[in-house]
Amino acid sequence: MNQADTLEKIMDTASAPHKTGQATQSPRVISITSGKGGVGKSNLTTNLGYLLAKQGKRVLILDADINLANVDVLLGLTPEFNLHHVLMGEKTLDDVIIEGPGGIQILPGSSGIMELATLSESQKMYFLAEMENVGKRIDVLLIDTAAGINENVIYFNLAAQERIVILTPEPTALTDAYALIKVLSARHDVKRFKIVINIAQSEKDALAVYRQLSLVCDQFLGTLSLDFLGYIPYDKNLIKAVRSQRLVAERFTDTAAAQHIGEISRQLLDIVPERTSDGNIKFFWQHIFEQ
Repeated sequence: MNQADTLEKIMDTASAPHKTGQATQSPRVISITSGKGGVGKSNLTTNLGYLLAKQGKRVLILDADINLANVDVLLGLTPEFNLHHVLMGEKTLDDVIIEGPGGIQILPGSSGIMELATLSESQKMYFLAEMENVGKRIDVLLIDTAAGINENVIYFNLAAQERIVILTPEPTALTDAYALIKVLSARHDVKRFKIVINIAQSEKDALAVYRQLSLVCDQFLGTLSLDFLGYIPYDKNLIKAVRSQRLVAERFTDTAAAQHIGEISRQLLDIVPERTSDGNIKFFWQHIFEQ
């Protein structure tokens, strides 16, 4: 289907009456982000997606790290196409999305992320129509952002409904996480964050890092909501899983890392997200285009 056909289909759908009984709830759009690289962001994203799928959720992961897109590598997948081919109108999202373990869906981003800012209006409408169709078939969109505070990181964090910031007990990870939160809160009025501490020696150590981050944010950034979502202990099985291009939650189900990520997934499902008019996937991408 070309772009003109897709736009015509949008107009037909918009003018048609809605059938009763159809699901109207929008997917949750959650960014998983960090101020520093190498803190386990992609590992959390993929394992979390896998465990959410095990709990009956239809999950799509967008690999939005243009510099180090590695979701497919972690899963041992070799995508033939990526977001670039959709934006150029060469492929549909169904052509590009690949299936990972447990039935999770993966949308490889690659260089296509950079092209979002340069699309024509017809290209934007075409892509929004494609994404809206996919959005009807999923419950959760997880965005694996790049690390740091560059424009692409900020774009995806602003457009998401919910934001999970992951960091480790290292001082640099703490200061970089604070820097990311500072930019999003002070410049863009984002006030709610979920926090995950990775590679912690114990719950006590994880909570100490969380409290330190909370203290600094309270002191310099004013009123924020930093919700402790959980922690992931150091686990050598996680390294084994990465080397074998398997998920720790899939290969080593009874290990400490898998169990704690499982608890994080359950905590996430227990949270009722704020429902806003811009909470669905179509509006998520419109935010990206507007920025």
